[in-house]
Amino acid sequence: MDIQKLKAKRNERRRHRVRRSIKGTATMPRLSVYRSNLHIYAQLIDDDAQVTLVAASSNDKDATVEHGSNVKAATVVGAALAAKAKAKGITQAAYDRGHYRFHGRVKALARAATEGGLICTGKEDVVKAKKDPAAPAPVKKVKAPKGGAGAPPQKARA
Repeated sequence: MDIQKLKAKRNERRRHRVRRSIKGTATMPRLSVYRSNLHIYAQLIDDDAQVTLVAASSNDKDATVEHGSNVKAATVVGAALAAKAKAKGITQAAYDRGHYRFHGRVKALARAATEGGLICTGKEDVVKAKKDPAAPAPVKKVKAPKGGAGAPPQKARA
């Protein structure tokens, strides 16, 4: 099978597996994310009425990003989506990451939306990300090597 067809098939399976458990309603719409090579798009969807309630992207005319394909742009889009949702009275959303992993731009968009007042991930995730800068850093314990390259030389037996 062609490698591109195999990737598309895997992505489709992953997308259906993620979306199987997520359903948007009028009170808690689905926050759907699409990530292209040049931009990132997000929208709040009411699946019952099959209507897009709010949308934001790095490709909008009022977007203030230079490049739409980085974490900074995803953060701006997440904050803009949260502001538009707050204006419509939406406070919660079910996060639909599609077939994308929850890291990088997809994670930055979710965190920015949550910080902006649209709860789509757990609050504890945002709290962990915003650690107290005055708190001391945890001390890591370093184990001594066991007879390897960094071990002291052993006495030779006679």
